[in-house]
Amino acid sequence: MLLPKRVKYRKQQRGRMTGVATRGNTVTYGEWGLVATEPAWITSNQIEAARVAITRYTKRGGKVWIKIFPDKPVTAKPAETRMGSGKGAPEYWVAVVKPGRVLFEIAGVSTEDAQEALRLGAHKLPCKTKIVARETEEGE
Repeated sequence: MLLPKRVKYRKQQRGRMTGVATRGNTVTYGEWGLVATEPAWITSNQIEAARVAITRYTKRGGKVWIKIFPDKPVTAKPAETRMGSGKGAPEYWVAVVKPGRVLFEIAGVSTEDAQEALRLGAHKLPCKTKIVARETEEGE
């Protein structure tokens, strides 16, 4: 499960997820990528479940890159606790994802295997996604 080793502050505010991704929106390492088409918080458990689904389908062939990292703590108060008395303790970690962000990349497998593996991984995620190919430069 992914989480930061250290953070400067234990608790963060929730923030907003407006706009589109300006960074991490191109397939840089692999041949195929899984791109978010709507904003979402993706938990570390969901990232791990998608990674396992992708690597299981490829039978650990090829290479998979995870392009997002859960660095935002989400707090929750215990069940049956009265309101007030401050903010709850950090429960889990999420990655804030905006539309256009590349979530996973894959290379080293056939086109059909890559697309099916990414499709299976997409089922584990809380947002709508699409599969994109790497854009080749004009000189190649």
